[in-house]
Amino acid sequence: MNEGLDWLLLIGGGMVVGVIAAAPIGPANIICIRRTLSYGQLNGFLAGLGAAIGDGVFAVIAGFGVKWVFDAIQDMGAPLQLASAAILMFYGARVFVNASPPEILRNPDGSMQTGSVGNLAGGFAATFALTITNPATMVGFATMFGAFREVVDYHVSPFATTVMVLSAFAGSVLWWFVVTAITSYWHQTIETQTLKRMNQASGAFIFLTGATLLGYSVWQRLFG
Repeated sequence: MNEGLDWLLLIGGGMVVGVIAAAPIGPANIICIRRTLSYGQLNGFLAGLGAAIGDGVFAVIAGFGVKWVFDAIQDMGAPLQLASAAILMFYGARVFVNASPPEILRNPDGSMQTGSVGNLAGGFAATFALTITNPATMVGFATMFGAFREVVDYHVSPFATTVMVLSAFAGSVLWWFVVTAITSYWHQTIETQTLKRMNQASGAFIFLTGATLLGYSVWQRLFG
């Protein structure tokens, strides 16, 4: 196999790993979609970027094999699950109680005004915290990076490993850009009352996800 094709596989495969890591529909995706519908694509994309940076941290750990970080995360499995559950339940309850969306400011052509961006830092911090406290994401990256090494050995040099890690991060970023672009286009047909019901449904789902994770963590500690 020629060297050029190796690099193409490395970059393309790394981006696929990033997309796979970001794509499962869970609380981070719902937060990103909700914020896009309420505040516009910039807010939603920055919320997704928080999750992408969390993915990037795990990609660095998996790519460079930082064993002590893996061990520390595994040792903190229960506290991390509890922290993630608390974040989900708090955020879900907050979304449900404050379900009424802000006024959707539209331009004459129906597009959302770019000034309606809401609290950018809040969305970023929420998805980053949810991603970085999820041990399953770490395990997923470790598994995918290990499997991909059978296709292209990215450990041949630090540069190749860096390219693999950056490609995975780029794949995650690409996913959030596509999701927010599609959602931003879709918002033109959504009315305020419909958005309120969607907020309530997403808030309930996020809260129940956190409650389920909390129950699972308690069950593991008592009977595991």
